[in-house]
Amino acid sequence: MPRHLISTGSPFEKSAGYSRAVVDGDWCFISGTTGYDYATMAMPEDVGQQTRNIFATIERTLEQAGFAPADIVRMRYIVTDASFQDAVFAVTGEKLGAIRPAATIIVAGLIRPEMKVEIEATALRRGRNR
Repeated sequence: MPRHLISTGSPFEKSAGYSRAVVDGDWCFISGTTGYDYATMAMPEDVGQQTRNIFATIERTLEQAGFAPADIVRMRYIVTDASFQDAVFAVTGEKLGAIRPAATIIVAGLIRPEMKVEIEATALRRGRNR
């Protein structure tokens, strides 16, 4: 299966030279995703809502790539303040509680001050027909 690039249409993808996701065989690598609502290019102030927007983007990306959330095997969470972990974990626990991928949380700065959380994901397609 050839490499396939997935785009959300975000202006950041073209200007920064990256894809929302890259599918290579049975693997899907989803780039770091922030909490923008790409329909409006608005960023909510609330960390929990940013995290929900991120998961909406990740779920749409997985679907477009032919994957399901249950295929997620690895997550990396980046927060700009350690105190945000509870709000982020409330959403990740809801979304991934049954899947329980390997995960890492990192506290670091992001490129824009309104960004409080960024999440990247890796998925491995299981042997089921799609």
